[in-house]
Amino acid sequence: MFLLLGAGGYIGRAFASELLRRGRCFVPLTREAFDYSRFELLFDYVRRMQPEFIINAASFSGRPDVDGCELAKEETLWTNTILPQTVARVCLMTNTPWGHVSSASIYSGAKVVEGGRLRIDKNLNSPELRRLYEAHPENFYGFEEVDTPNFSFRNPPCNFYSGSKALAEEAIRGVGQNYIWRFGEPFSETDEPGNLLTKLQRCSKIHDNLGSISHVEDSVRACLNLWDIGAAFGTYNVTSPGAISTRQIVEIIQESLLPARVFSFWKDDEEFYRIGSRTVHSHAILNVSKLAAQGIQMRPVRDALRDSLKRWRIAPALVGVRQESSEPTPTLR
Repeated sequence: MFLLLGAGGYIGRAFASELLRRGRCFVPLTREAFDYSRFELLFDYVRRMQPEFIINAASFSGRPDVDGCELAKEETLWTNTILPQTVARVCLMTNTPWGHVSSASIYSGAKVVEGGRLRIDKNLNSPELRRLYEAHPENFYGFEEVDTPNFSFRNPPCNFYSGSKALAEEAIRGVGQNYIWRFGEPFSETDEPGNLLTKLQRCSKIHDNLGSISHVEDSVRACLNLWDIGAAFGTYNVTSPGAISTRQIVEIIQESLLPARVFSFWKDDEEFYRIGSRTVHSHAILNVSKLAAQGIQMRPVRDALRDSLKRWRIAPALVGVRQESSEPTPTLR
């Protein structure tokens, strides 16, 4: 039996759907139904239920986006940092293996080869770097699991969301038997608020940036496959292979779904951060070769995007419900 924490969230629901598809017995938990953030309650529950594996998909990413975490720091820290520590302690004391959904947003930039030299550049949106990427994308390499996060409280500047996720990784790494799964900005074929493709379609003005994103179902399957094949515990990047810019995503949306739609973009980073955002955002490319070395392959990002838009549908629970937007400014995280 699996125990799924954060079952009501976007990624949590994807785990629930995949576990159902695989015919796995699992218990989905939400904090509204059971306050698993309290150590004594979770410890007694795990000791009594003796799950085979625990998945922590609970996360707070702000409303409508990571800017909201700056106004809700207590909730952000409690959900993204303290809860994983609590789960880690419980799993260590009960000898229960578990997996934690983390974020690619603990990095910014990419490894860049230019003039025969490798360097880390944190700003993928500089005009020079974007021109280099357009001409030579093969010169850009993603961060690997062993690379120290460079967008965190220990390596500022960062936003509070990214800082809390990096702090959680630091706190739980090597504690008991666990996987740390790093997701990029999630997307799928289901039109709902947590989906990057939904955010972009409802956004009045878009910030163009470059980075790695994650097809939710592909990434969830990869996570569960790691457990099924008995892969070594540790950290794994689970983003869709390849990097893509927000402008390129919008072009695919126009090609596949909204040919007549005109999208508006912020002029540049200076305008976006002066008017559109409360805090600095993360844009990073991640390397997924460690996952591939386990024999686990995911679709390239452009293939996954086109397939998602080809199958585009309204989430069943949201049919007939008007979704309001409060000026979200999506970013690849």
